[in-house]
Amino acid sequence: MNAKIVTRLTVFAIAGSLLAGCATQQGNNTAVGTGVGAATGAALGAIFGGGKGAAIGAGVGAVAGGVTGYNWQAIRNKLSGASKGTGTQVTEQPDGSLKLNIPSNVTFATNSYQINPALYPTLNELSSQMQQHPELIAEVRGYTDSTGSASYNQTLSVNRAQSVASYLNQHGVTPNRLAAQGFGPSNPIADNGTEAGRAQNRRVEIYLRATAQPGQAPAYQ
Repeated sequence: MNAKIVTRLTVFAIAGSLLAGCATQQGNNTAVGTGVGAATGAALGAIFGGGKGAAIGAGVGAVAGGVTGYNWQAIRNKLSGASKGTGTQVTEQPDGSLKLNIPSNVTFATNSYQINPALYPTLNELSSQMQQHPELIAEVRGYTDSTGSASYNQTLSVNRAQSVASYLNQHGVTPNRLAAQGFGPSNPIADNGTEAGRAQNRRVEIYLRATAQPGQAPAYQ
């Protein structure tokens, strides 16, 4: 494992320890950025951009949540079109966020956190929409199935979430608008006792939240 990855994991571990007070059954998770406090937001900024990035990241970390009543229709249509045929589900959530549930067949190969090119169109459209709508912030969550050790899966899920956040950053989304979390095999959505179930559990979820209505200044600035 190279020094860069070790540094990233160290930062995530620090961020995870800061969340211990608000985690329930996810005490081993690592998280940075949106909605989890300024300290963990700073951790994400530090990964992306050193001291300046840490200061910017702290801003989004202080955002407690998105505004209600945001009209997702046009953005949802664009993202659904870009991910057509991949099995990606784009749905509005009760908390007002927009969720992209991206299955394993278009995210990463087994034991890898290198993004599958099949995911590029979805991420490219997402980065485009975020640049057009500066009030939006994104939280990326990585999950694995239960095969293998818990520690390995936790690290893999963190790296996968971070890979997606890094891709968005490289395509024009500033780090103060991004967050990444790794959940390992936690929160399964299907039976890990079957291959089909494990395939469903190996997924990436992206949550878009609006910090202001269109035309208003974003709350994280």
